[in-house]
Amino acid sequence: MSAPVKGLPVPGYRPQSEEALAIVRAMKHHEEKLLRALDDLAEMPEIDKRWLSIGRADVEKGFMAINRSVFRPARISLPGDGADD
Repeated sequence: MSAPVKGLPVPGYRPQSEEALAIVRAMKHHEEKLLRALDDLAEMPEIDKRWLSIGRADVEKGFMAINRSVFRPARISLPGDGADD
């Protein structure tokens, strides 16, 4: 296992291993291929655009969930969370 790569500059995201980054990069590649296929479907007049939109949103949500399962972002502290605030 390689050394962790610095985390995203976003609260809750921790440093990631090269393996985790490779998984998410691969998932983003698969997602882009699928979204391009959906773009092609959207150009077809016989396609129900409403259902296509619903399916596209679910695909995007699914890939987001997959990537979050790999990166495992944590909950963050907010002002006022401390006992002495």
